[in-house]
Amino acid sequence: MASYFITGASRGIGLGIVQLLALKPSSEVSVVFAAARTENDALKQLIAGSEGRVRWVQLDVTDKDGIERASAQVTDALDGKGLDVLINNAGIMPWTEGGIEAMNDLDSTFHVNVTGVHLLTQSLLPLLEKGTLKKVINVSTTVGSIGMARTYQLFSVPAYKITKAPLNMLTVQYALSFADQGFTFLAVSPGWVKTDLGGESADLTTEQSASAVLDIVFHKTAADTGKFFNVRVAGWEEAEGLNQYDGAEYPW
Repeated sequence: MASYFITGASRGIGLGIVQLLALKPSSEVSVVFAAARTENDALKQLIAGSEGRVRWVQLDVTDKDGIERASAQVTDALDGKGLDVLINNAGIMPWTEGGIEAMNDLDSTFHVNVTGVHLLTQSLLPLLEKGTLKKVINVSTTVGSIGMARTYQLFSVPAYKITKAPLNMLTVQYALSFADQGFTFLAVSPGWVKTDLGGESADLTTEQSASAVLDIVFHKTAADTGKFFNVRVAGWEEAEGLNQYDGAEYPW
């Protein structure tokens, strides 16, 4: 029975992940901590029908005191047990008309996409160290890949691109530091998804993306720690156009 903590869980990919985990039998998933700034109707309904297995954690990843309160809440709820999986999914992608020259939101984007991930991971480490699986998944993007920067040059989201690159390095630094403790730290690109961030023109549904992310969570091990994976979605492995979802390890 594994325990999970997911940020950005009130909508999009985060909500999709929580929904899929809630469908798993209790013999596989014991509890899911769904962390979000607000508990919206979709999350309330999911929690109400989960027989106590899905629990809301109020969390703004930019609020250090709030992170400590959330960590204390999870510690109490686990009652001496460890946390098995942390999925750092919360993030923002501001659109900048005029591109890099007009970017004025780098600090705020960095605080959510990088600093918030670090502070939450840092706070939950004592619980993760006591867990059985010891997995931390940081939701990144191929758009933040330096090696693929020219490919995604057309998207005017410079702060998003810039902050996802250091998120990848943060993942590697944690992987190196905890390699001898059986941890699995991964960066995962969830694909271009039909969410509030991705828009309706995106490639994948939230269920497709969430399922593909969880496939990585379930099957990657400590042997893969410190790597950056694309999701695999059936029918998209060799798709024409900009994006393919082939499950491959991608360049930093």
